Amino acid sequence: MYSRPVQVVLSKAFRLINHGPTVLISSAHNSKRNIMAAAWVCALDFDPPKITAVIDNNTYTRELIEASGTFAINVPCVAQIDLVTKLGASSGRELDGTDKFAENKLETFASKHISVPLLAGCVAWLECKVIPEPHNQNTYDLFIAEVVAAYADERVFSDGRWHFDGQDDLHTIHHVAGGTYFAAGTLLQAKT
Repeated sequence: MYSRPVQVVLSKAFRLINHGPTVLISSAHNSKRNIMAAAWVCALDFDPPKITAVIDNNTYTRELIEASGTFAINVPCVAQIDLVTKLGASSGRELDGTDKFAENKLETFASKHISVPLLAGCVAWLECKVIPEPHNQNTYDLFIAEVVAAYADERVFSDGRWHFDGQDDLHTIHHVAGGTYFAAGTLLQAKT
């Protein structure tokens, strides 16, 4: 069973992805929707919170993002490694009469500030609105977006901090290559 997401203060939203996890980007426009795996997503600013994401111009997700101006970052966990690999290895364009959500029987819930589905079972979610930068998008496939809402699974993120102890299946994942990942490790505190 999934934990109900709790809202994260926007000034702390960057902490949901600052450690470089592999994410799933969901998008939607009109009645079409898609979800893809991405590794090149990072925090850019605090106030207002912004992120960057590299989204190849050949992806169906990008087509929907460009049409709607919005997308969501879903931060998957160890329990979802096989799903992340599967979603990253297929295109929503290749499905006949369905989408990746229906094809994989994915449970979703509604975003609050954009019209993009959020994937249940993840450990964090960011709702994003694109800040149009045509040169960056067309030349580098680089999107800049403002985070307008953020949520996390309170079992592993609260008070602006990750805490994975005792939650092995809920550690965030980090793609290395060829279907290989590592999980977020032990939290270390500097002696200052």
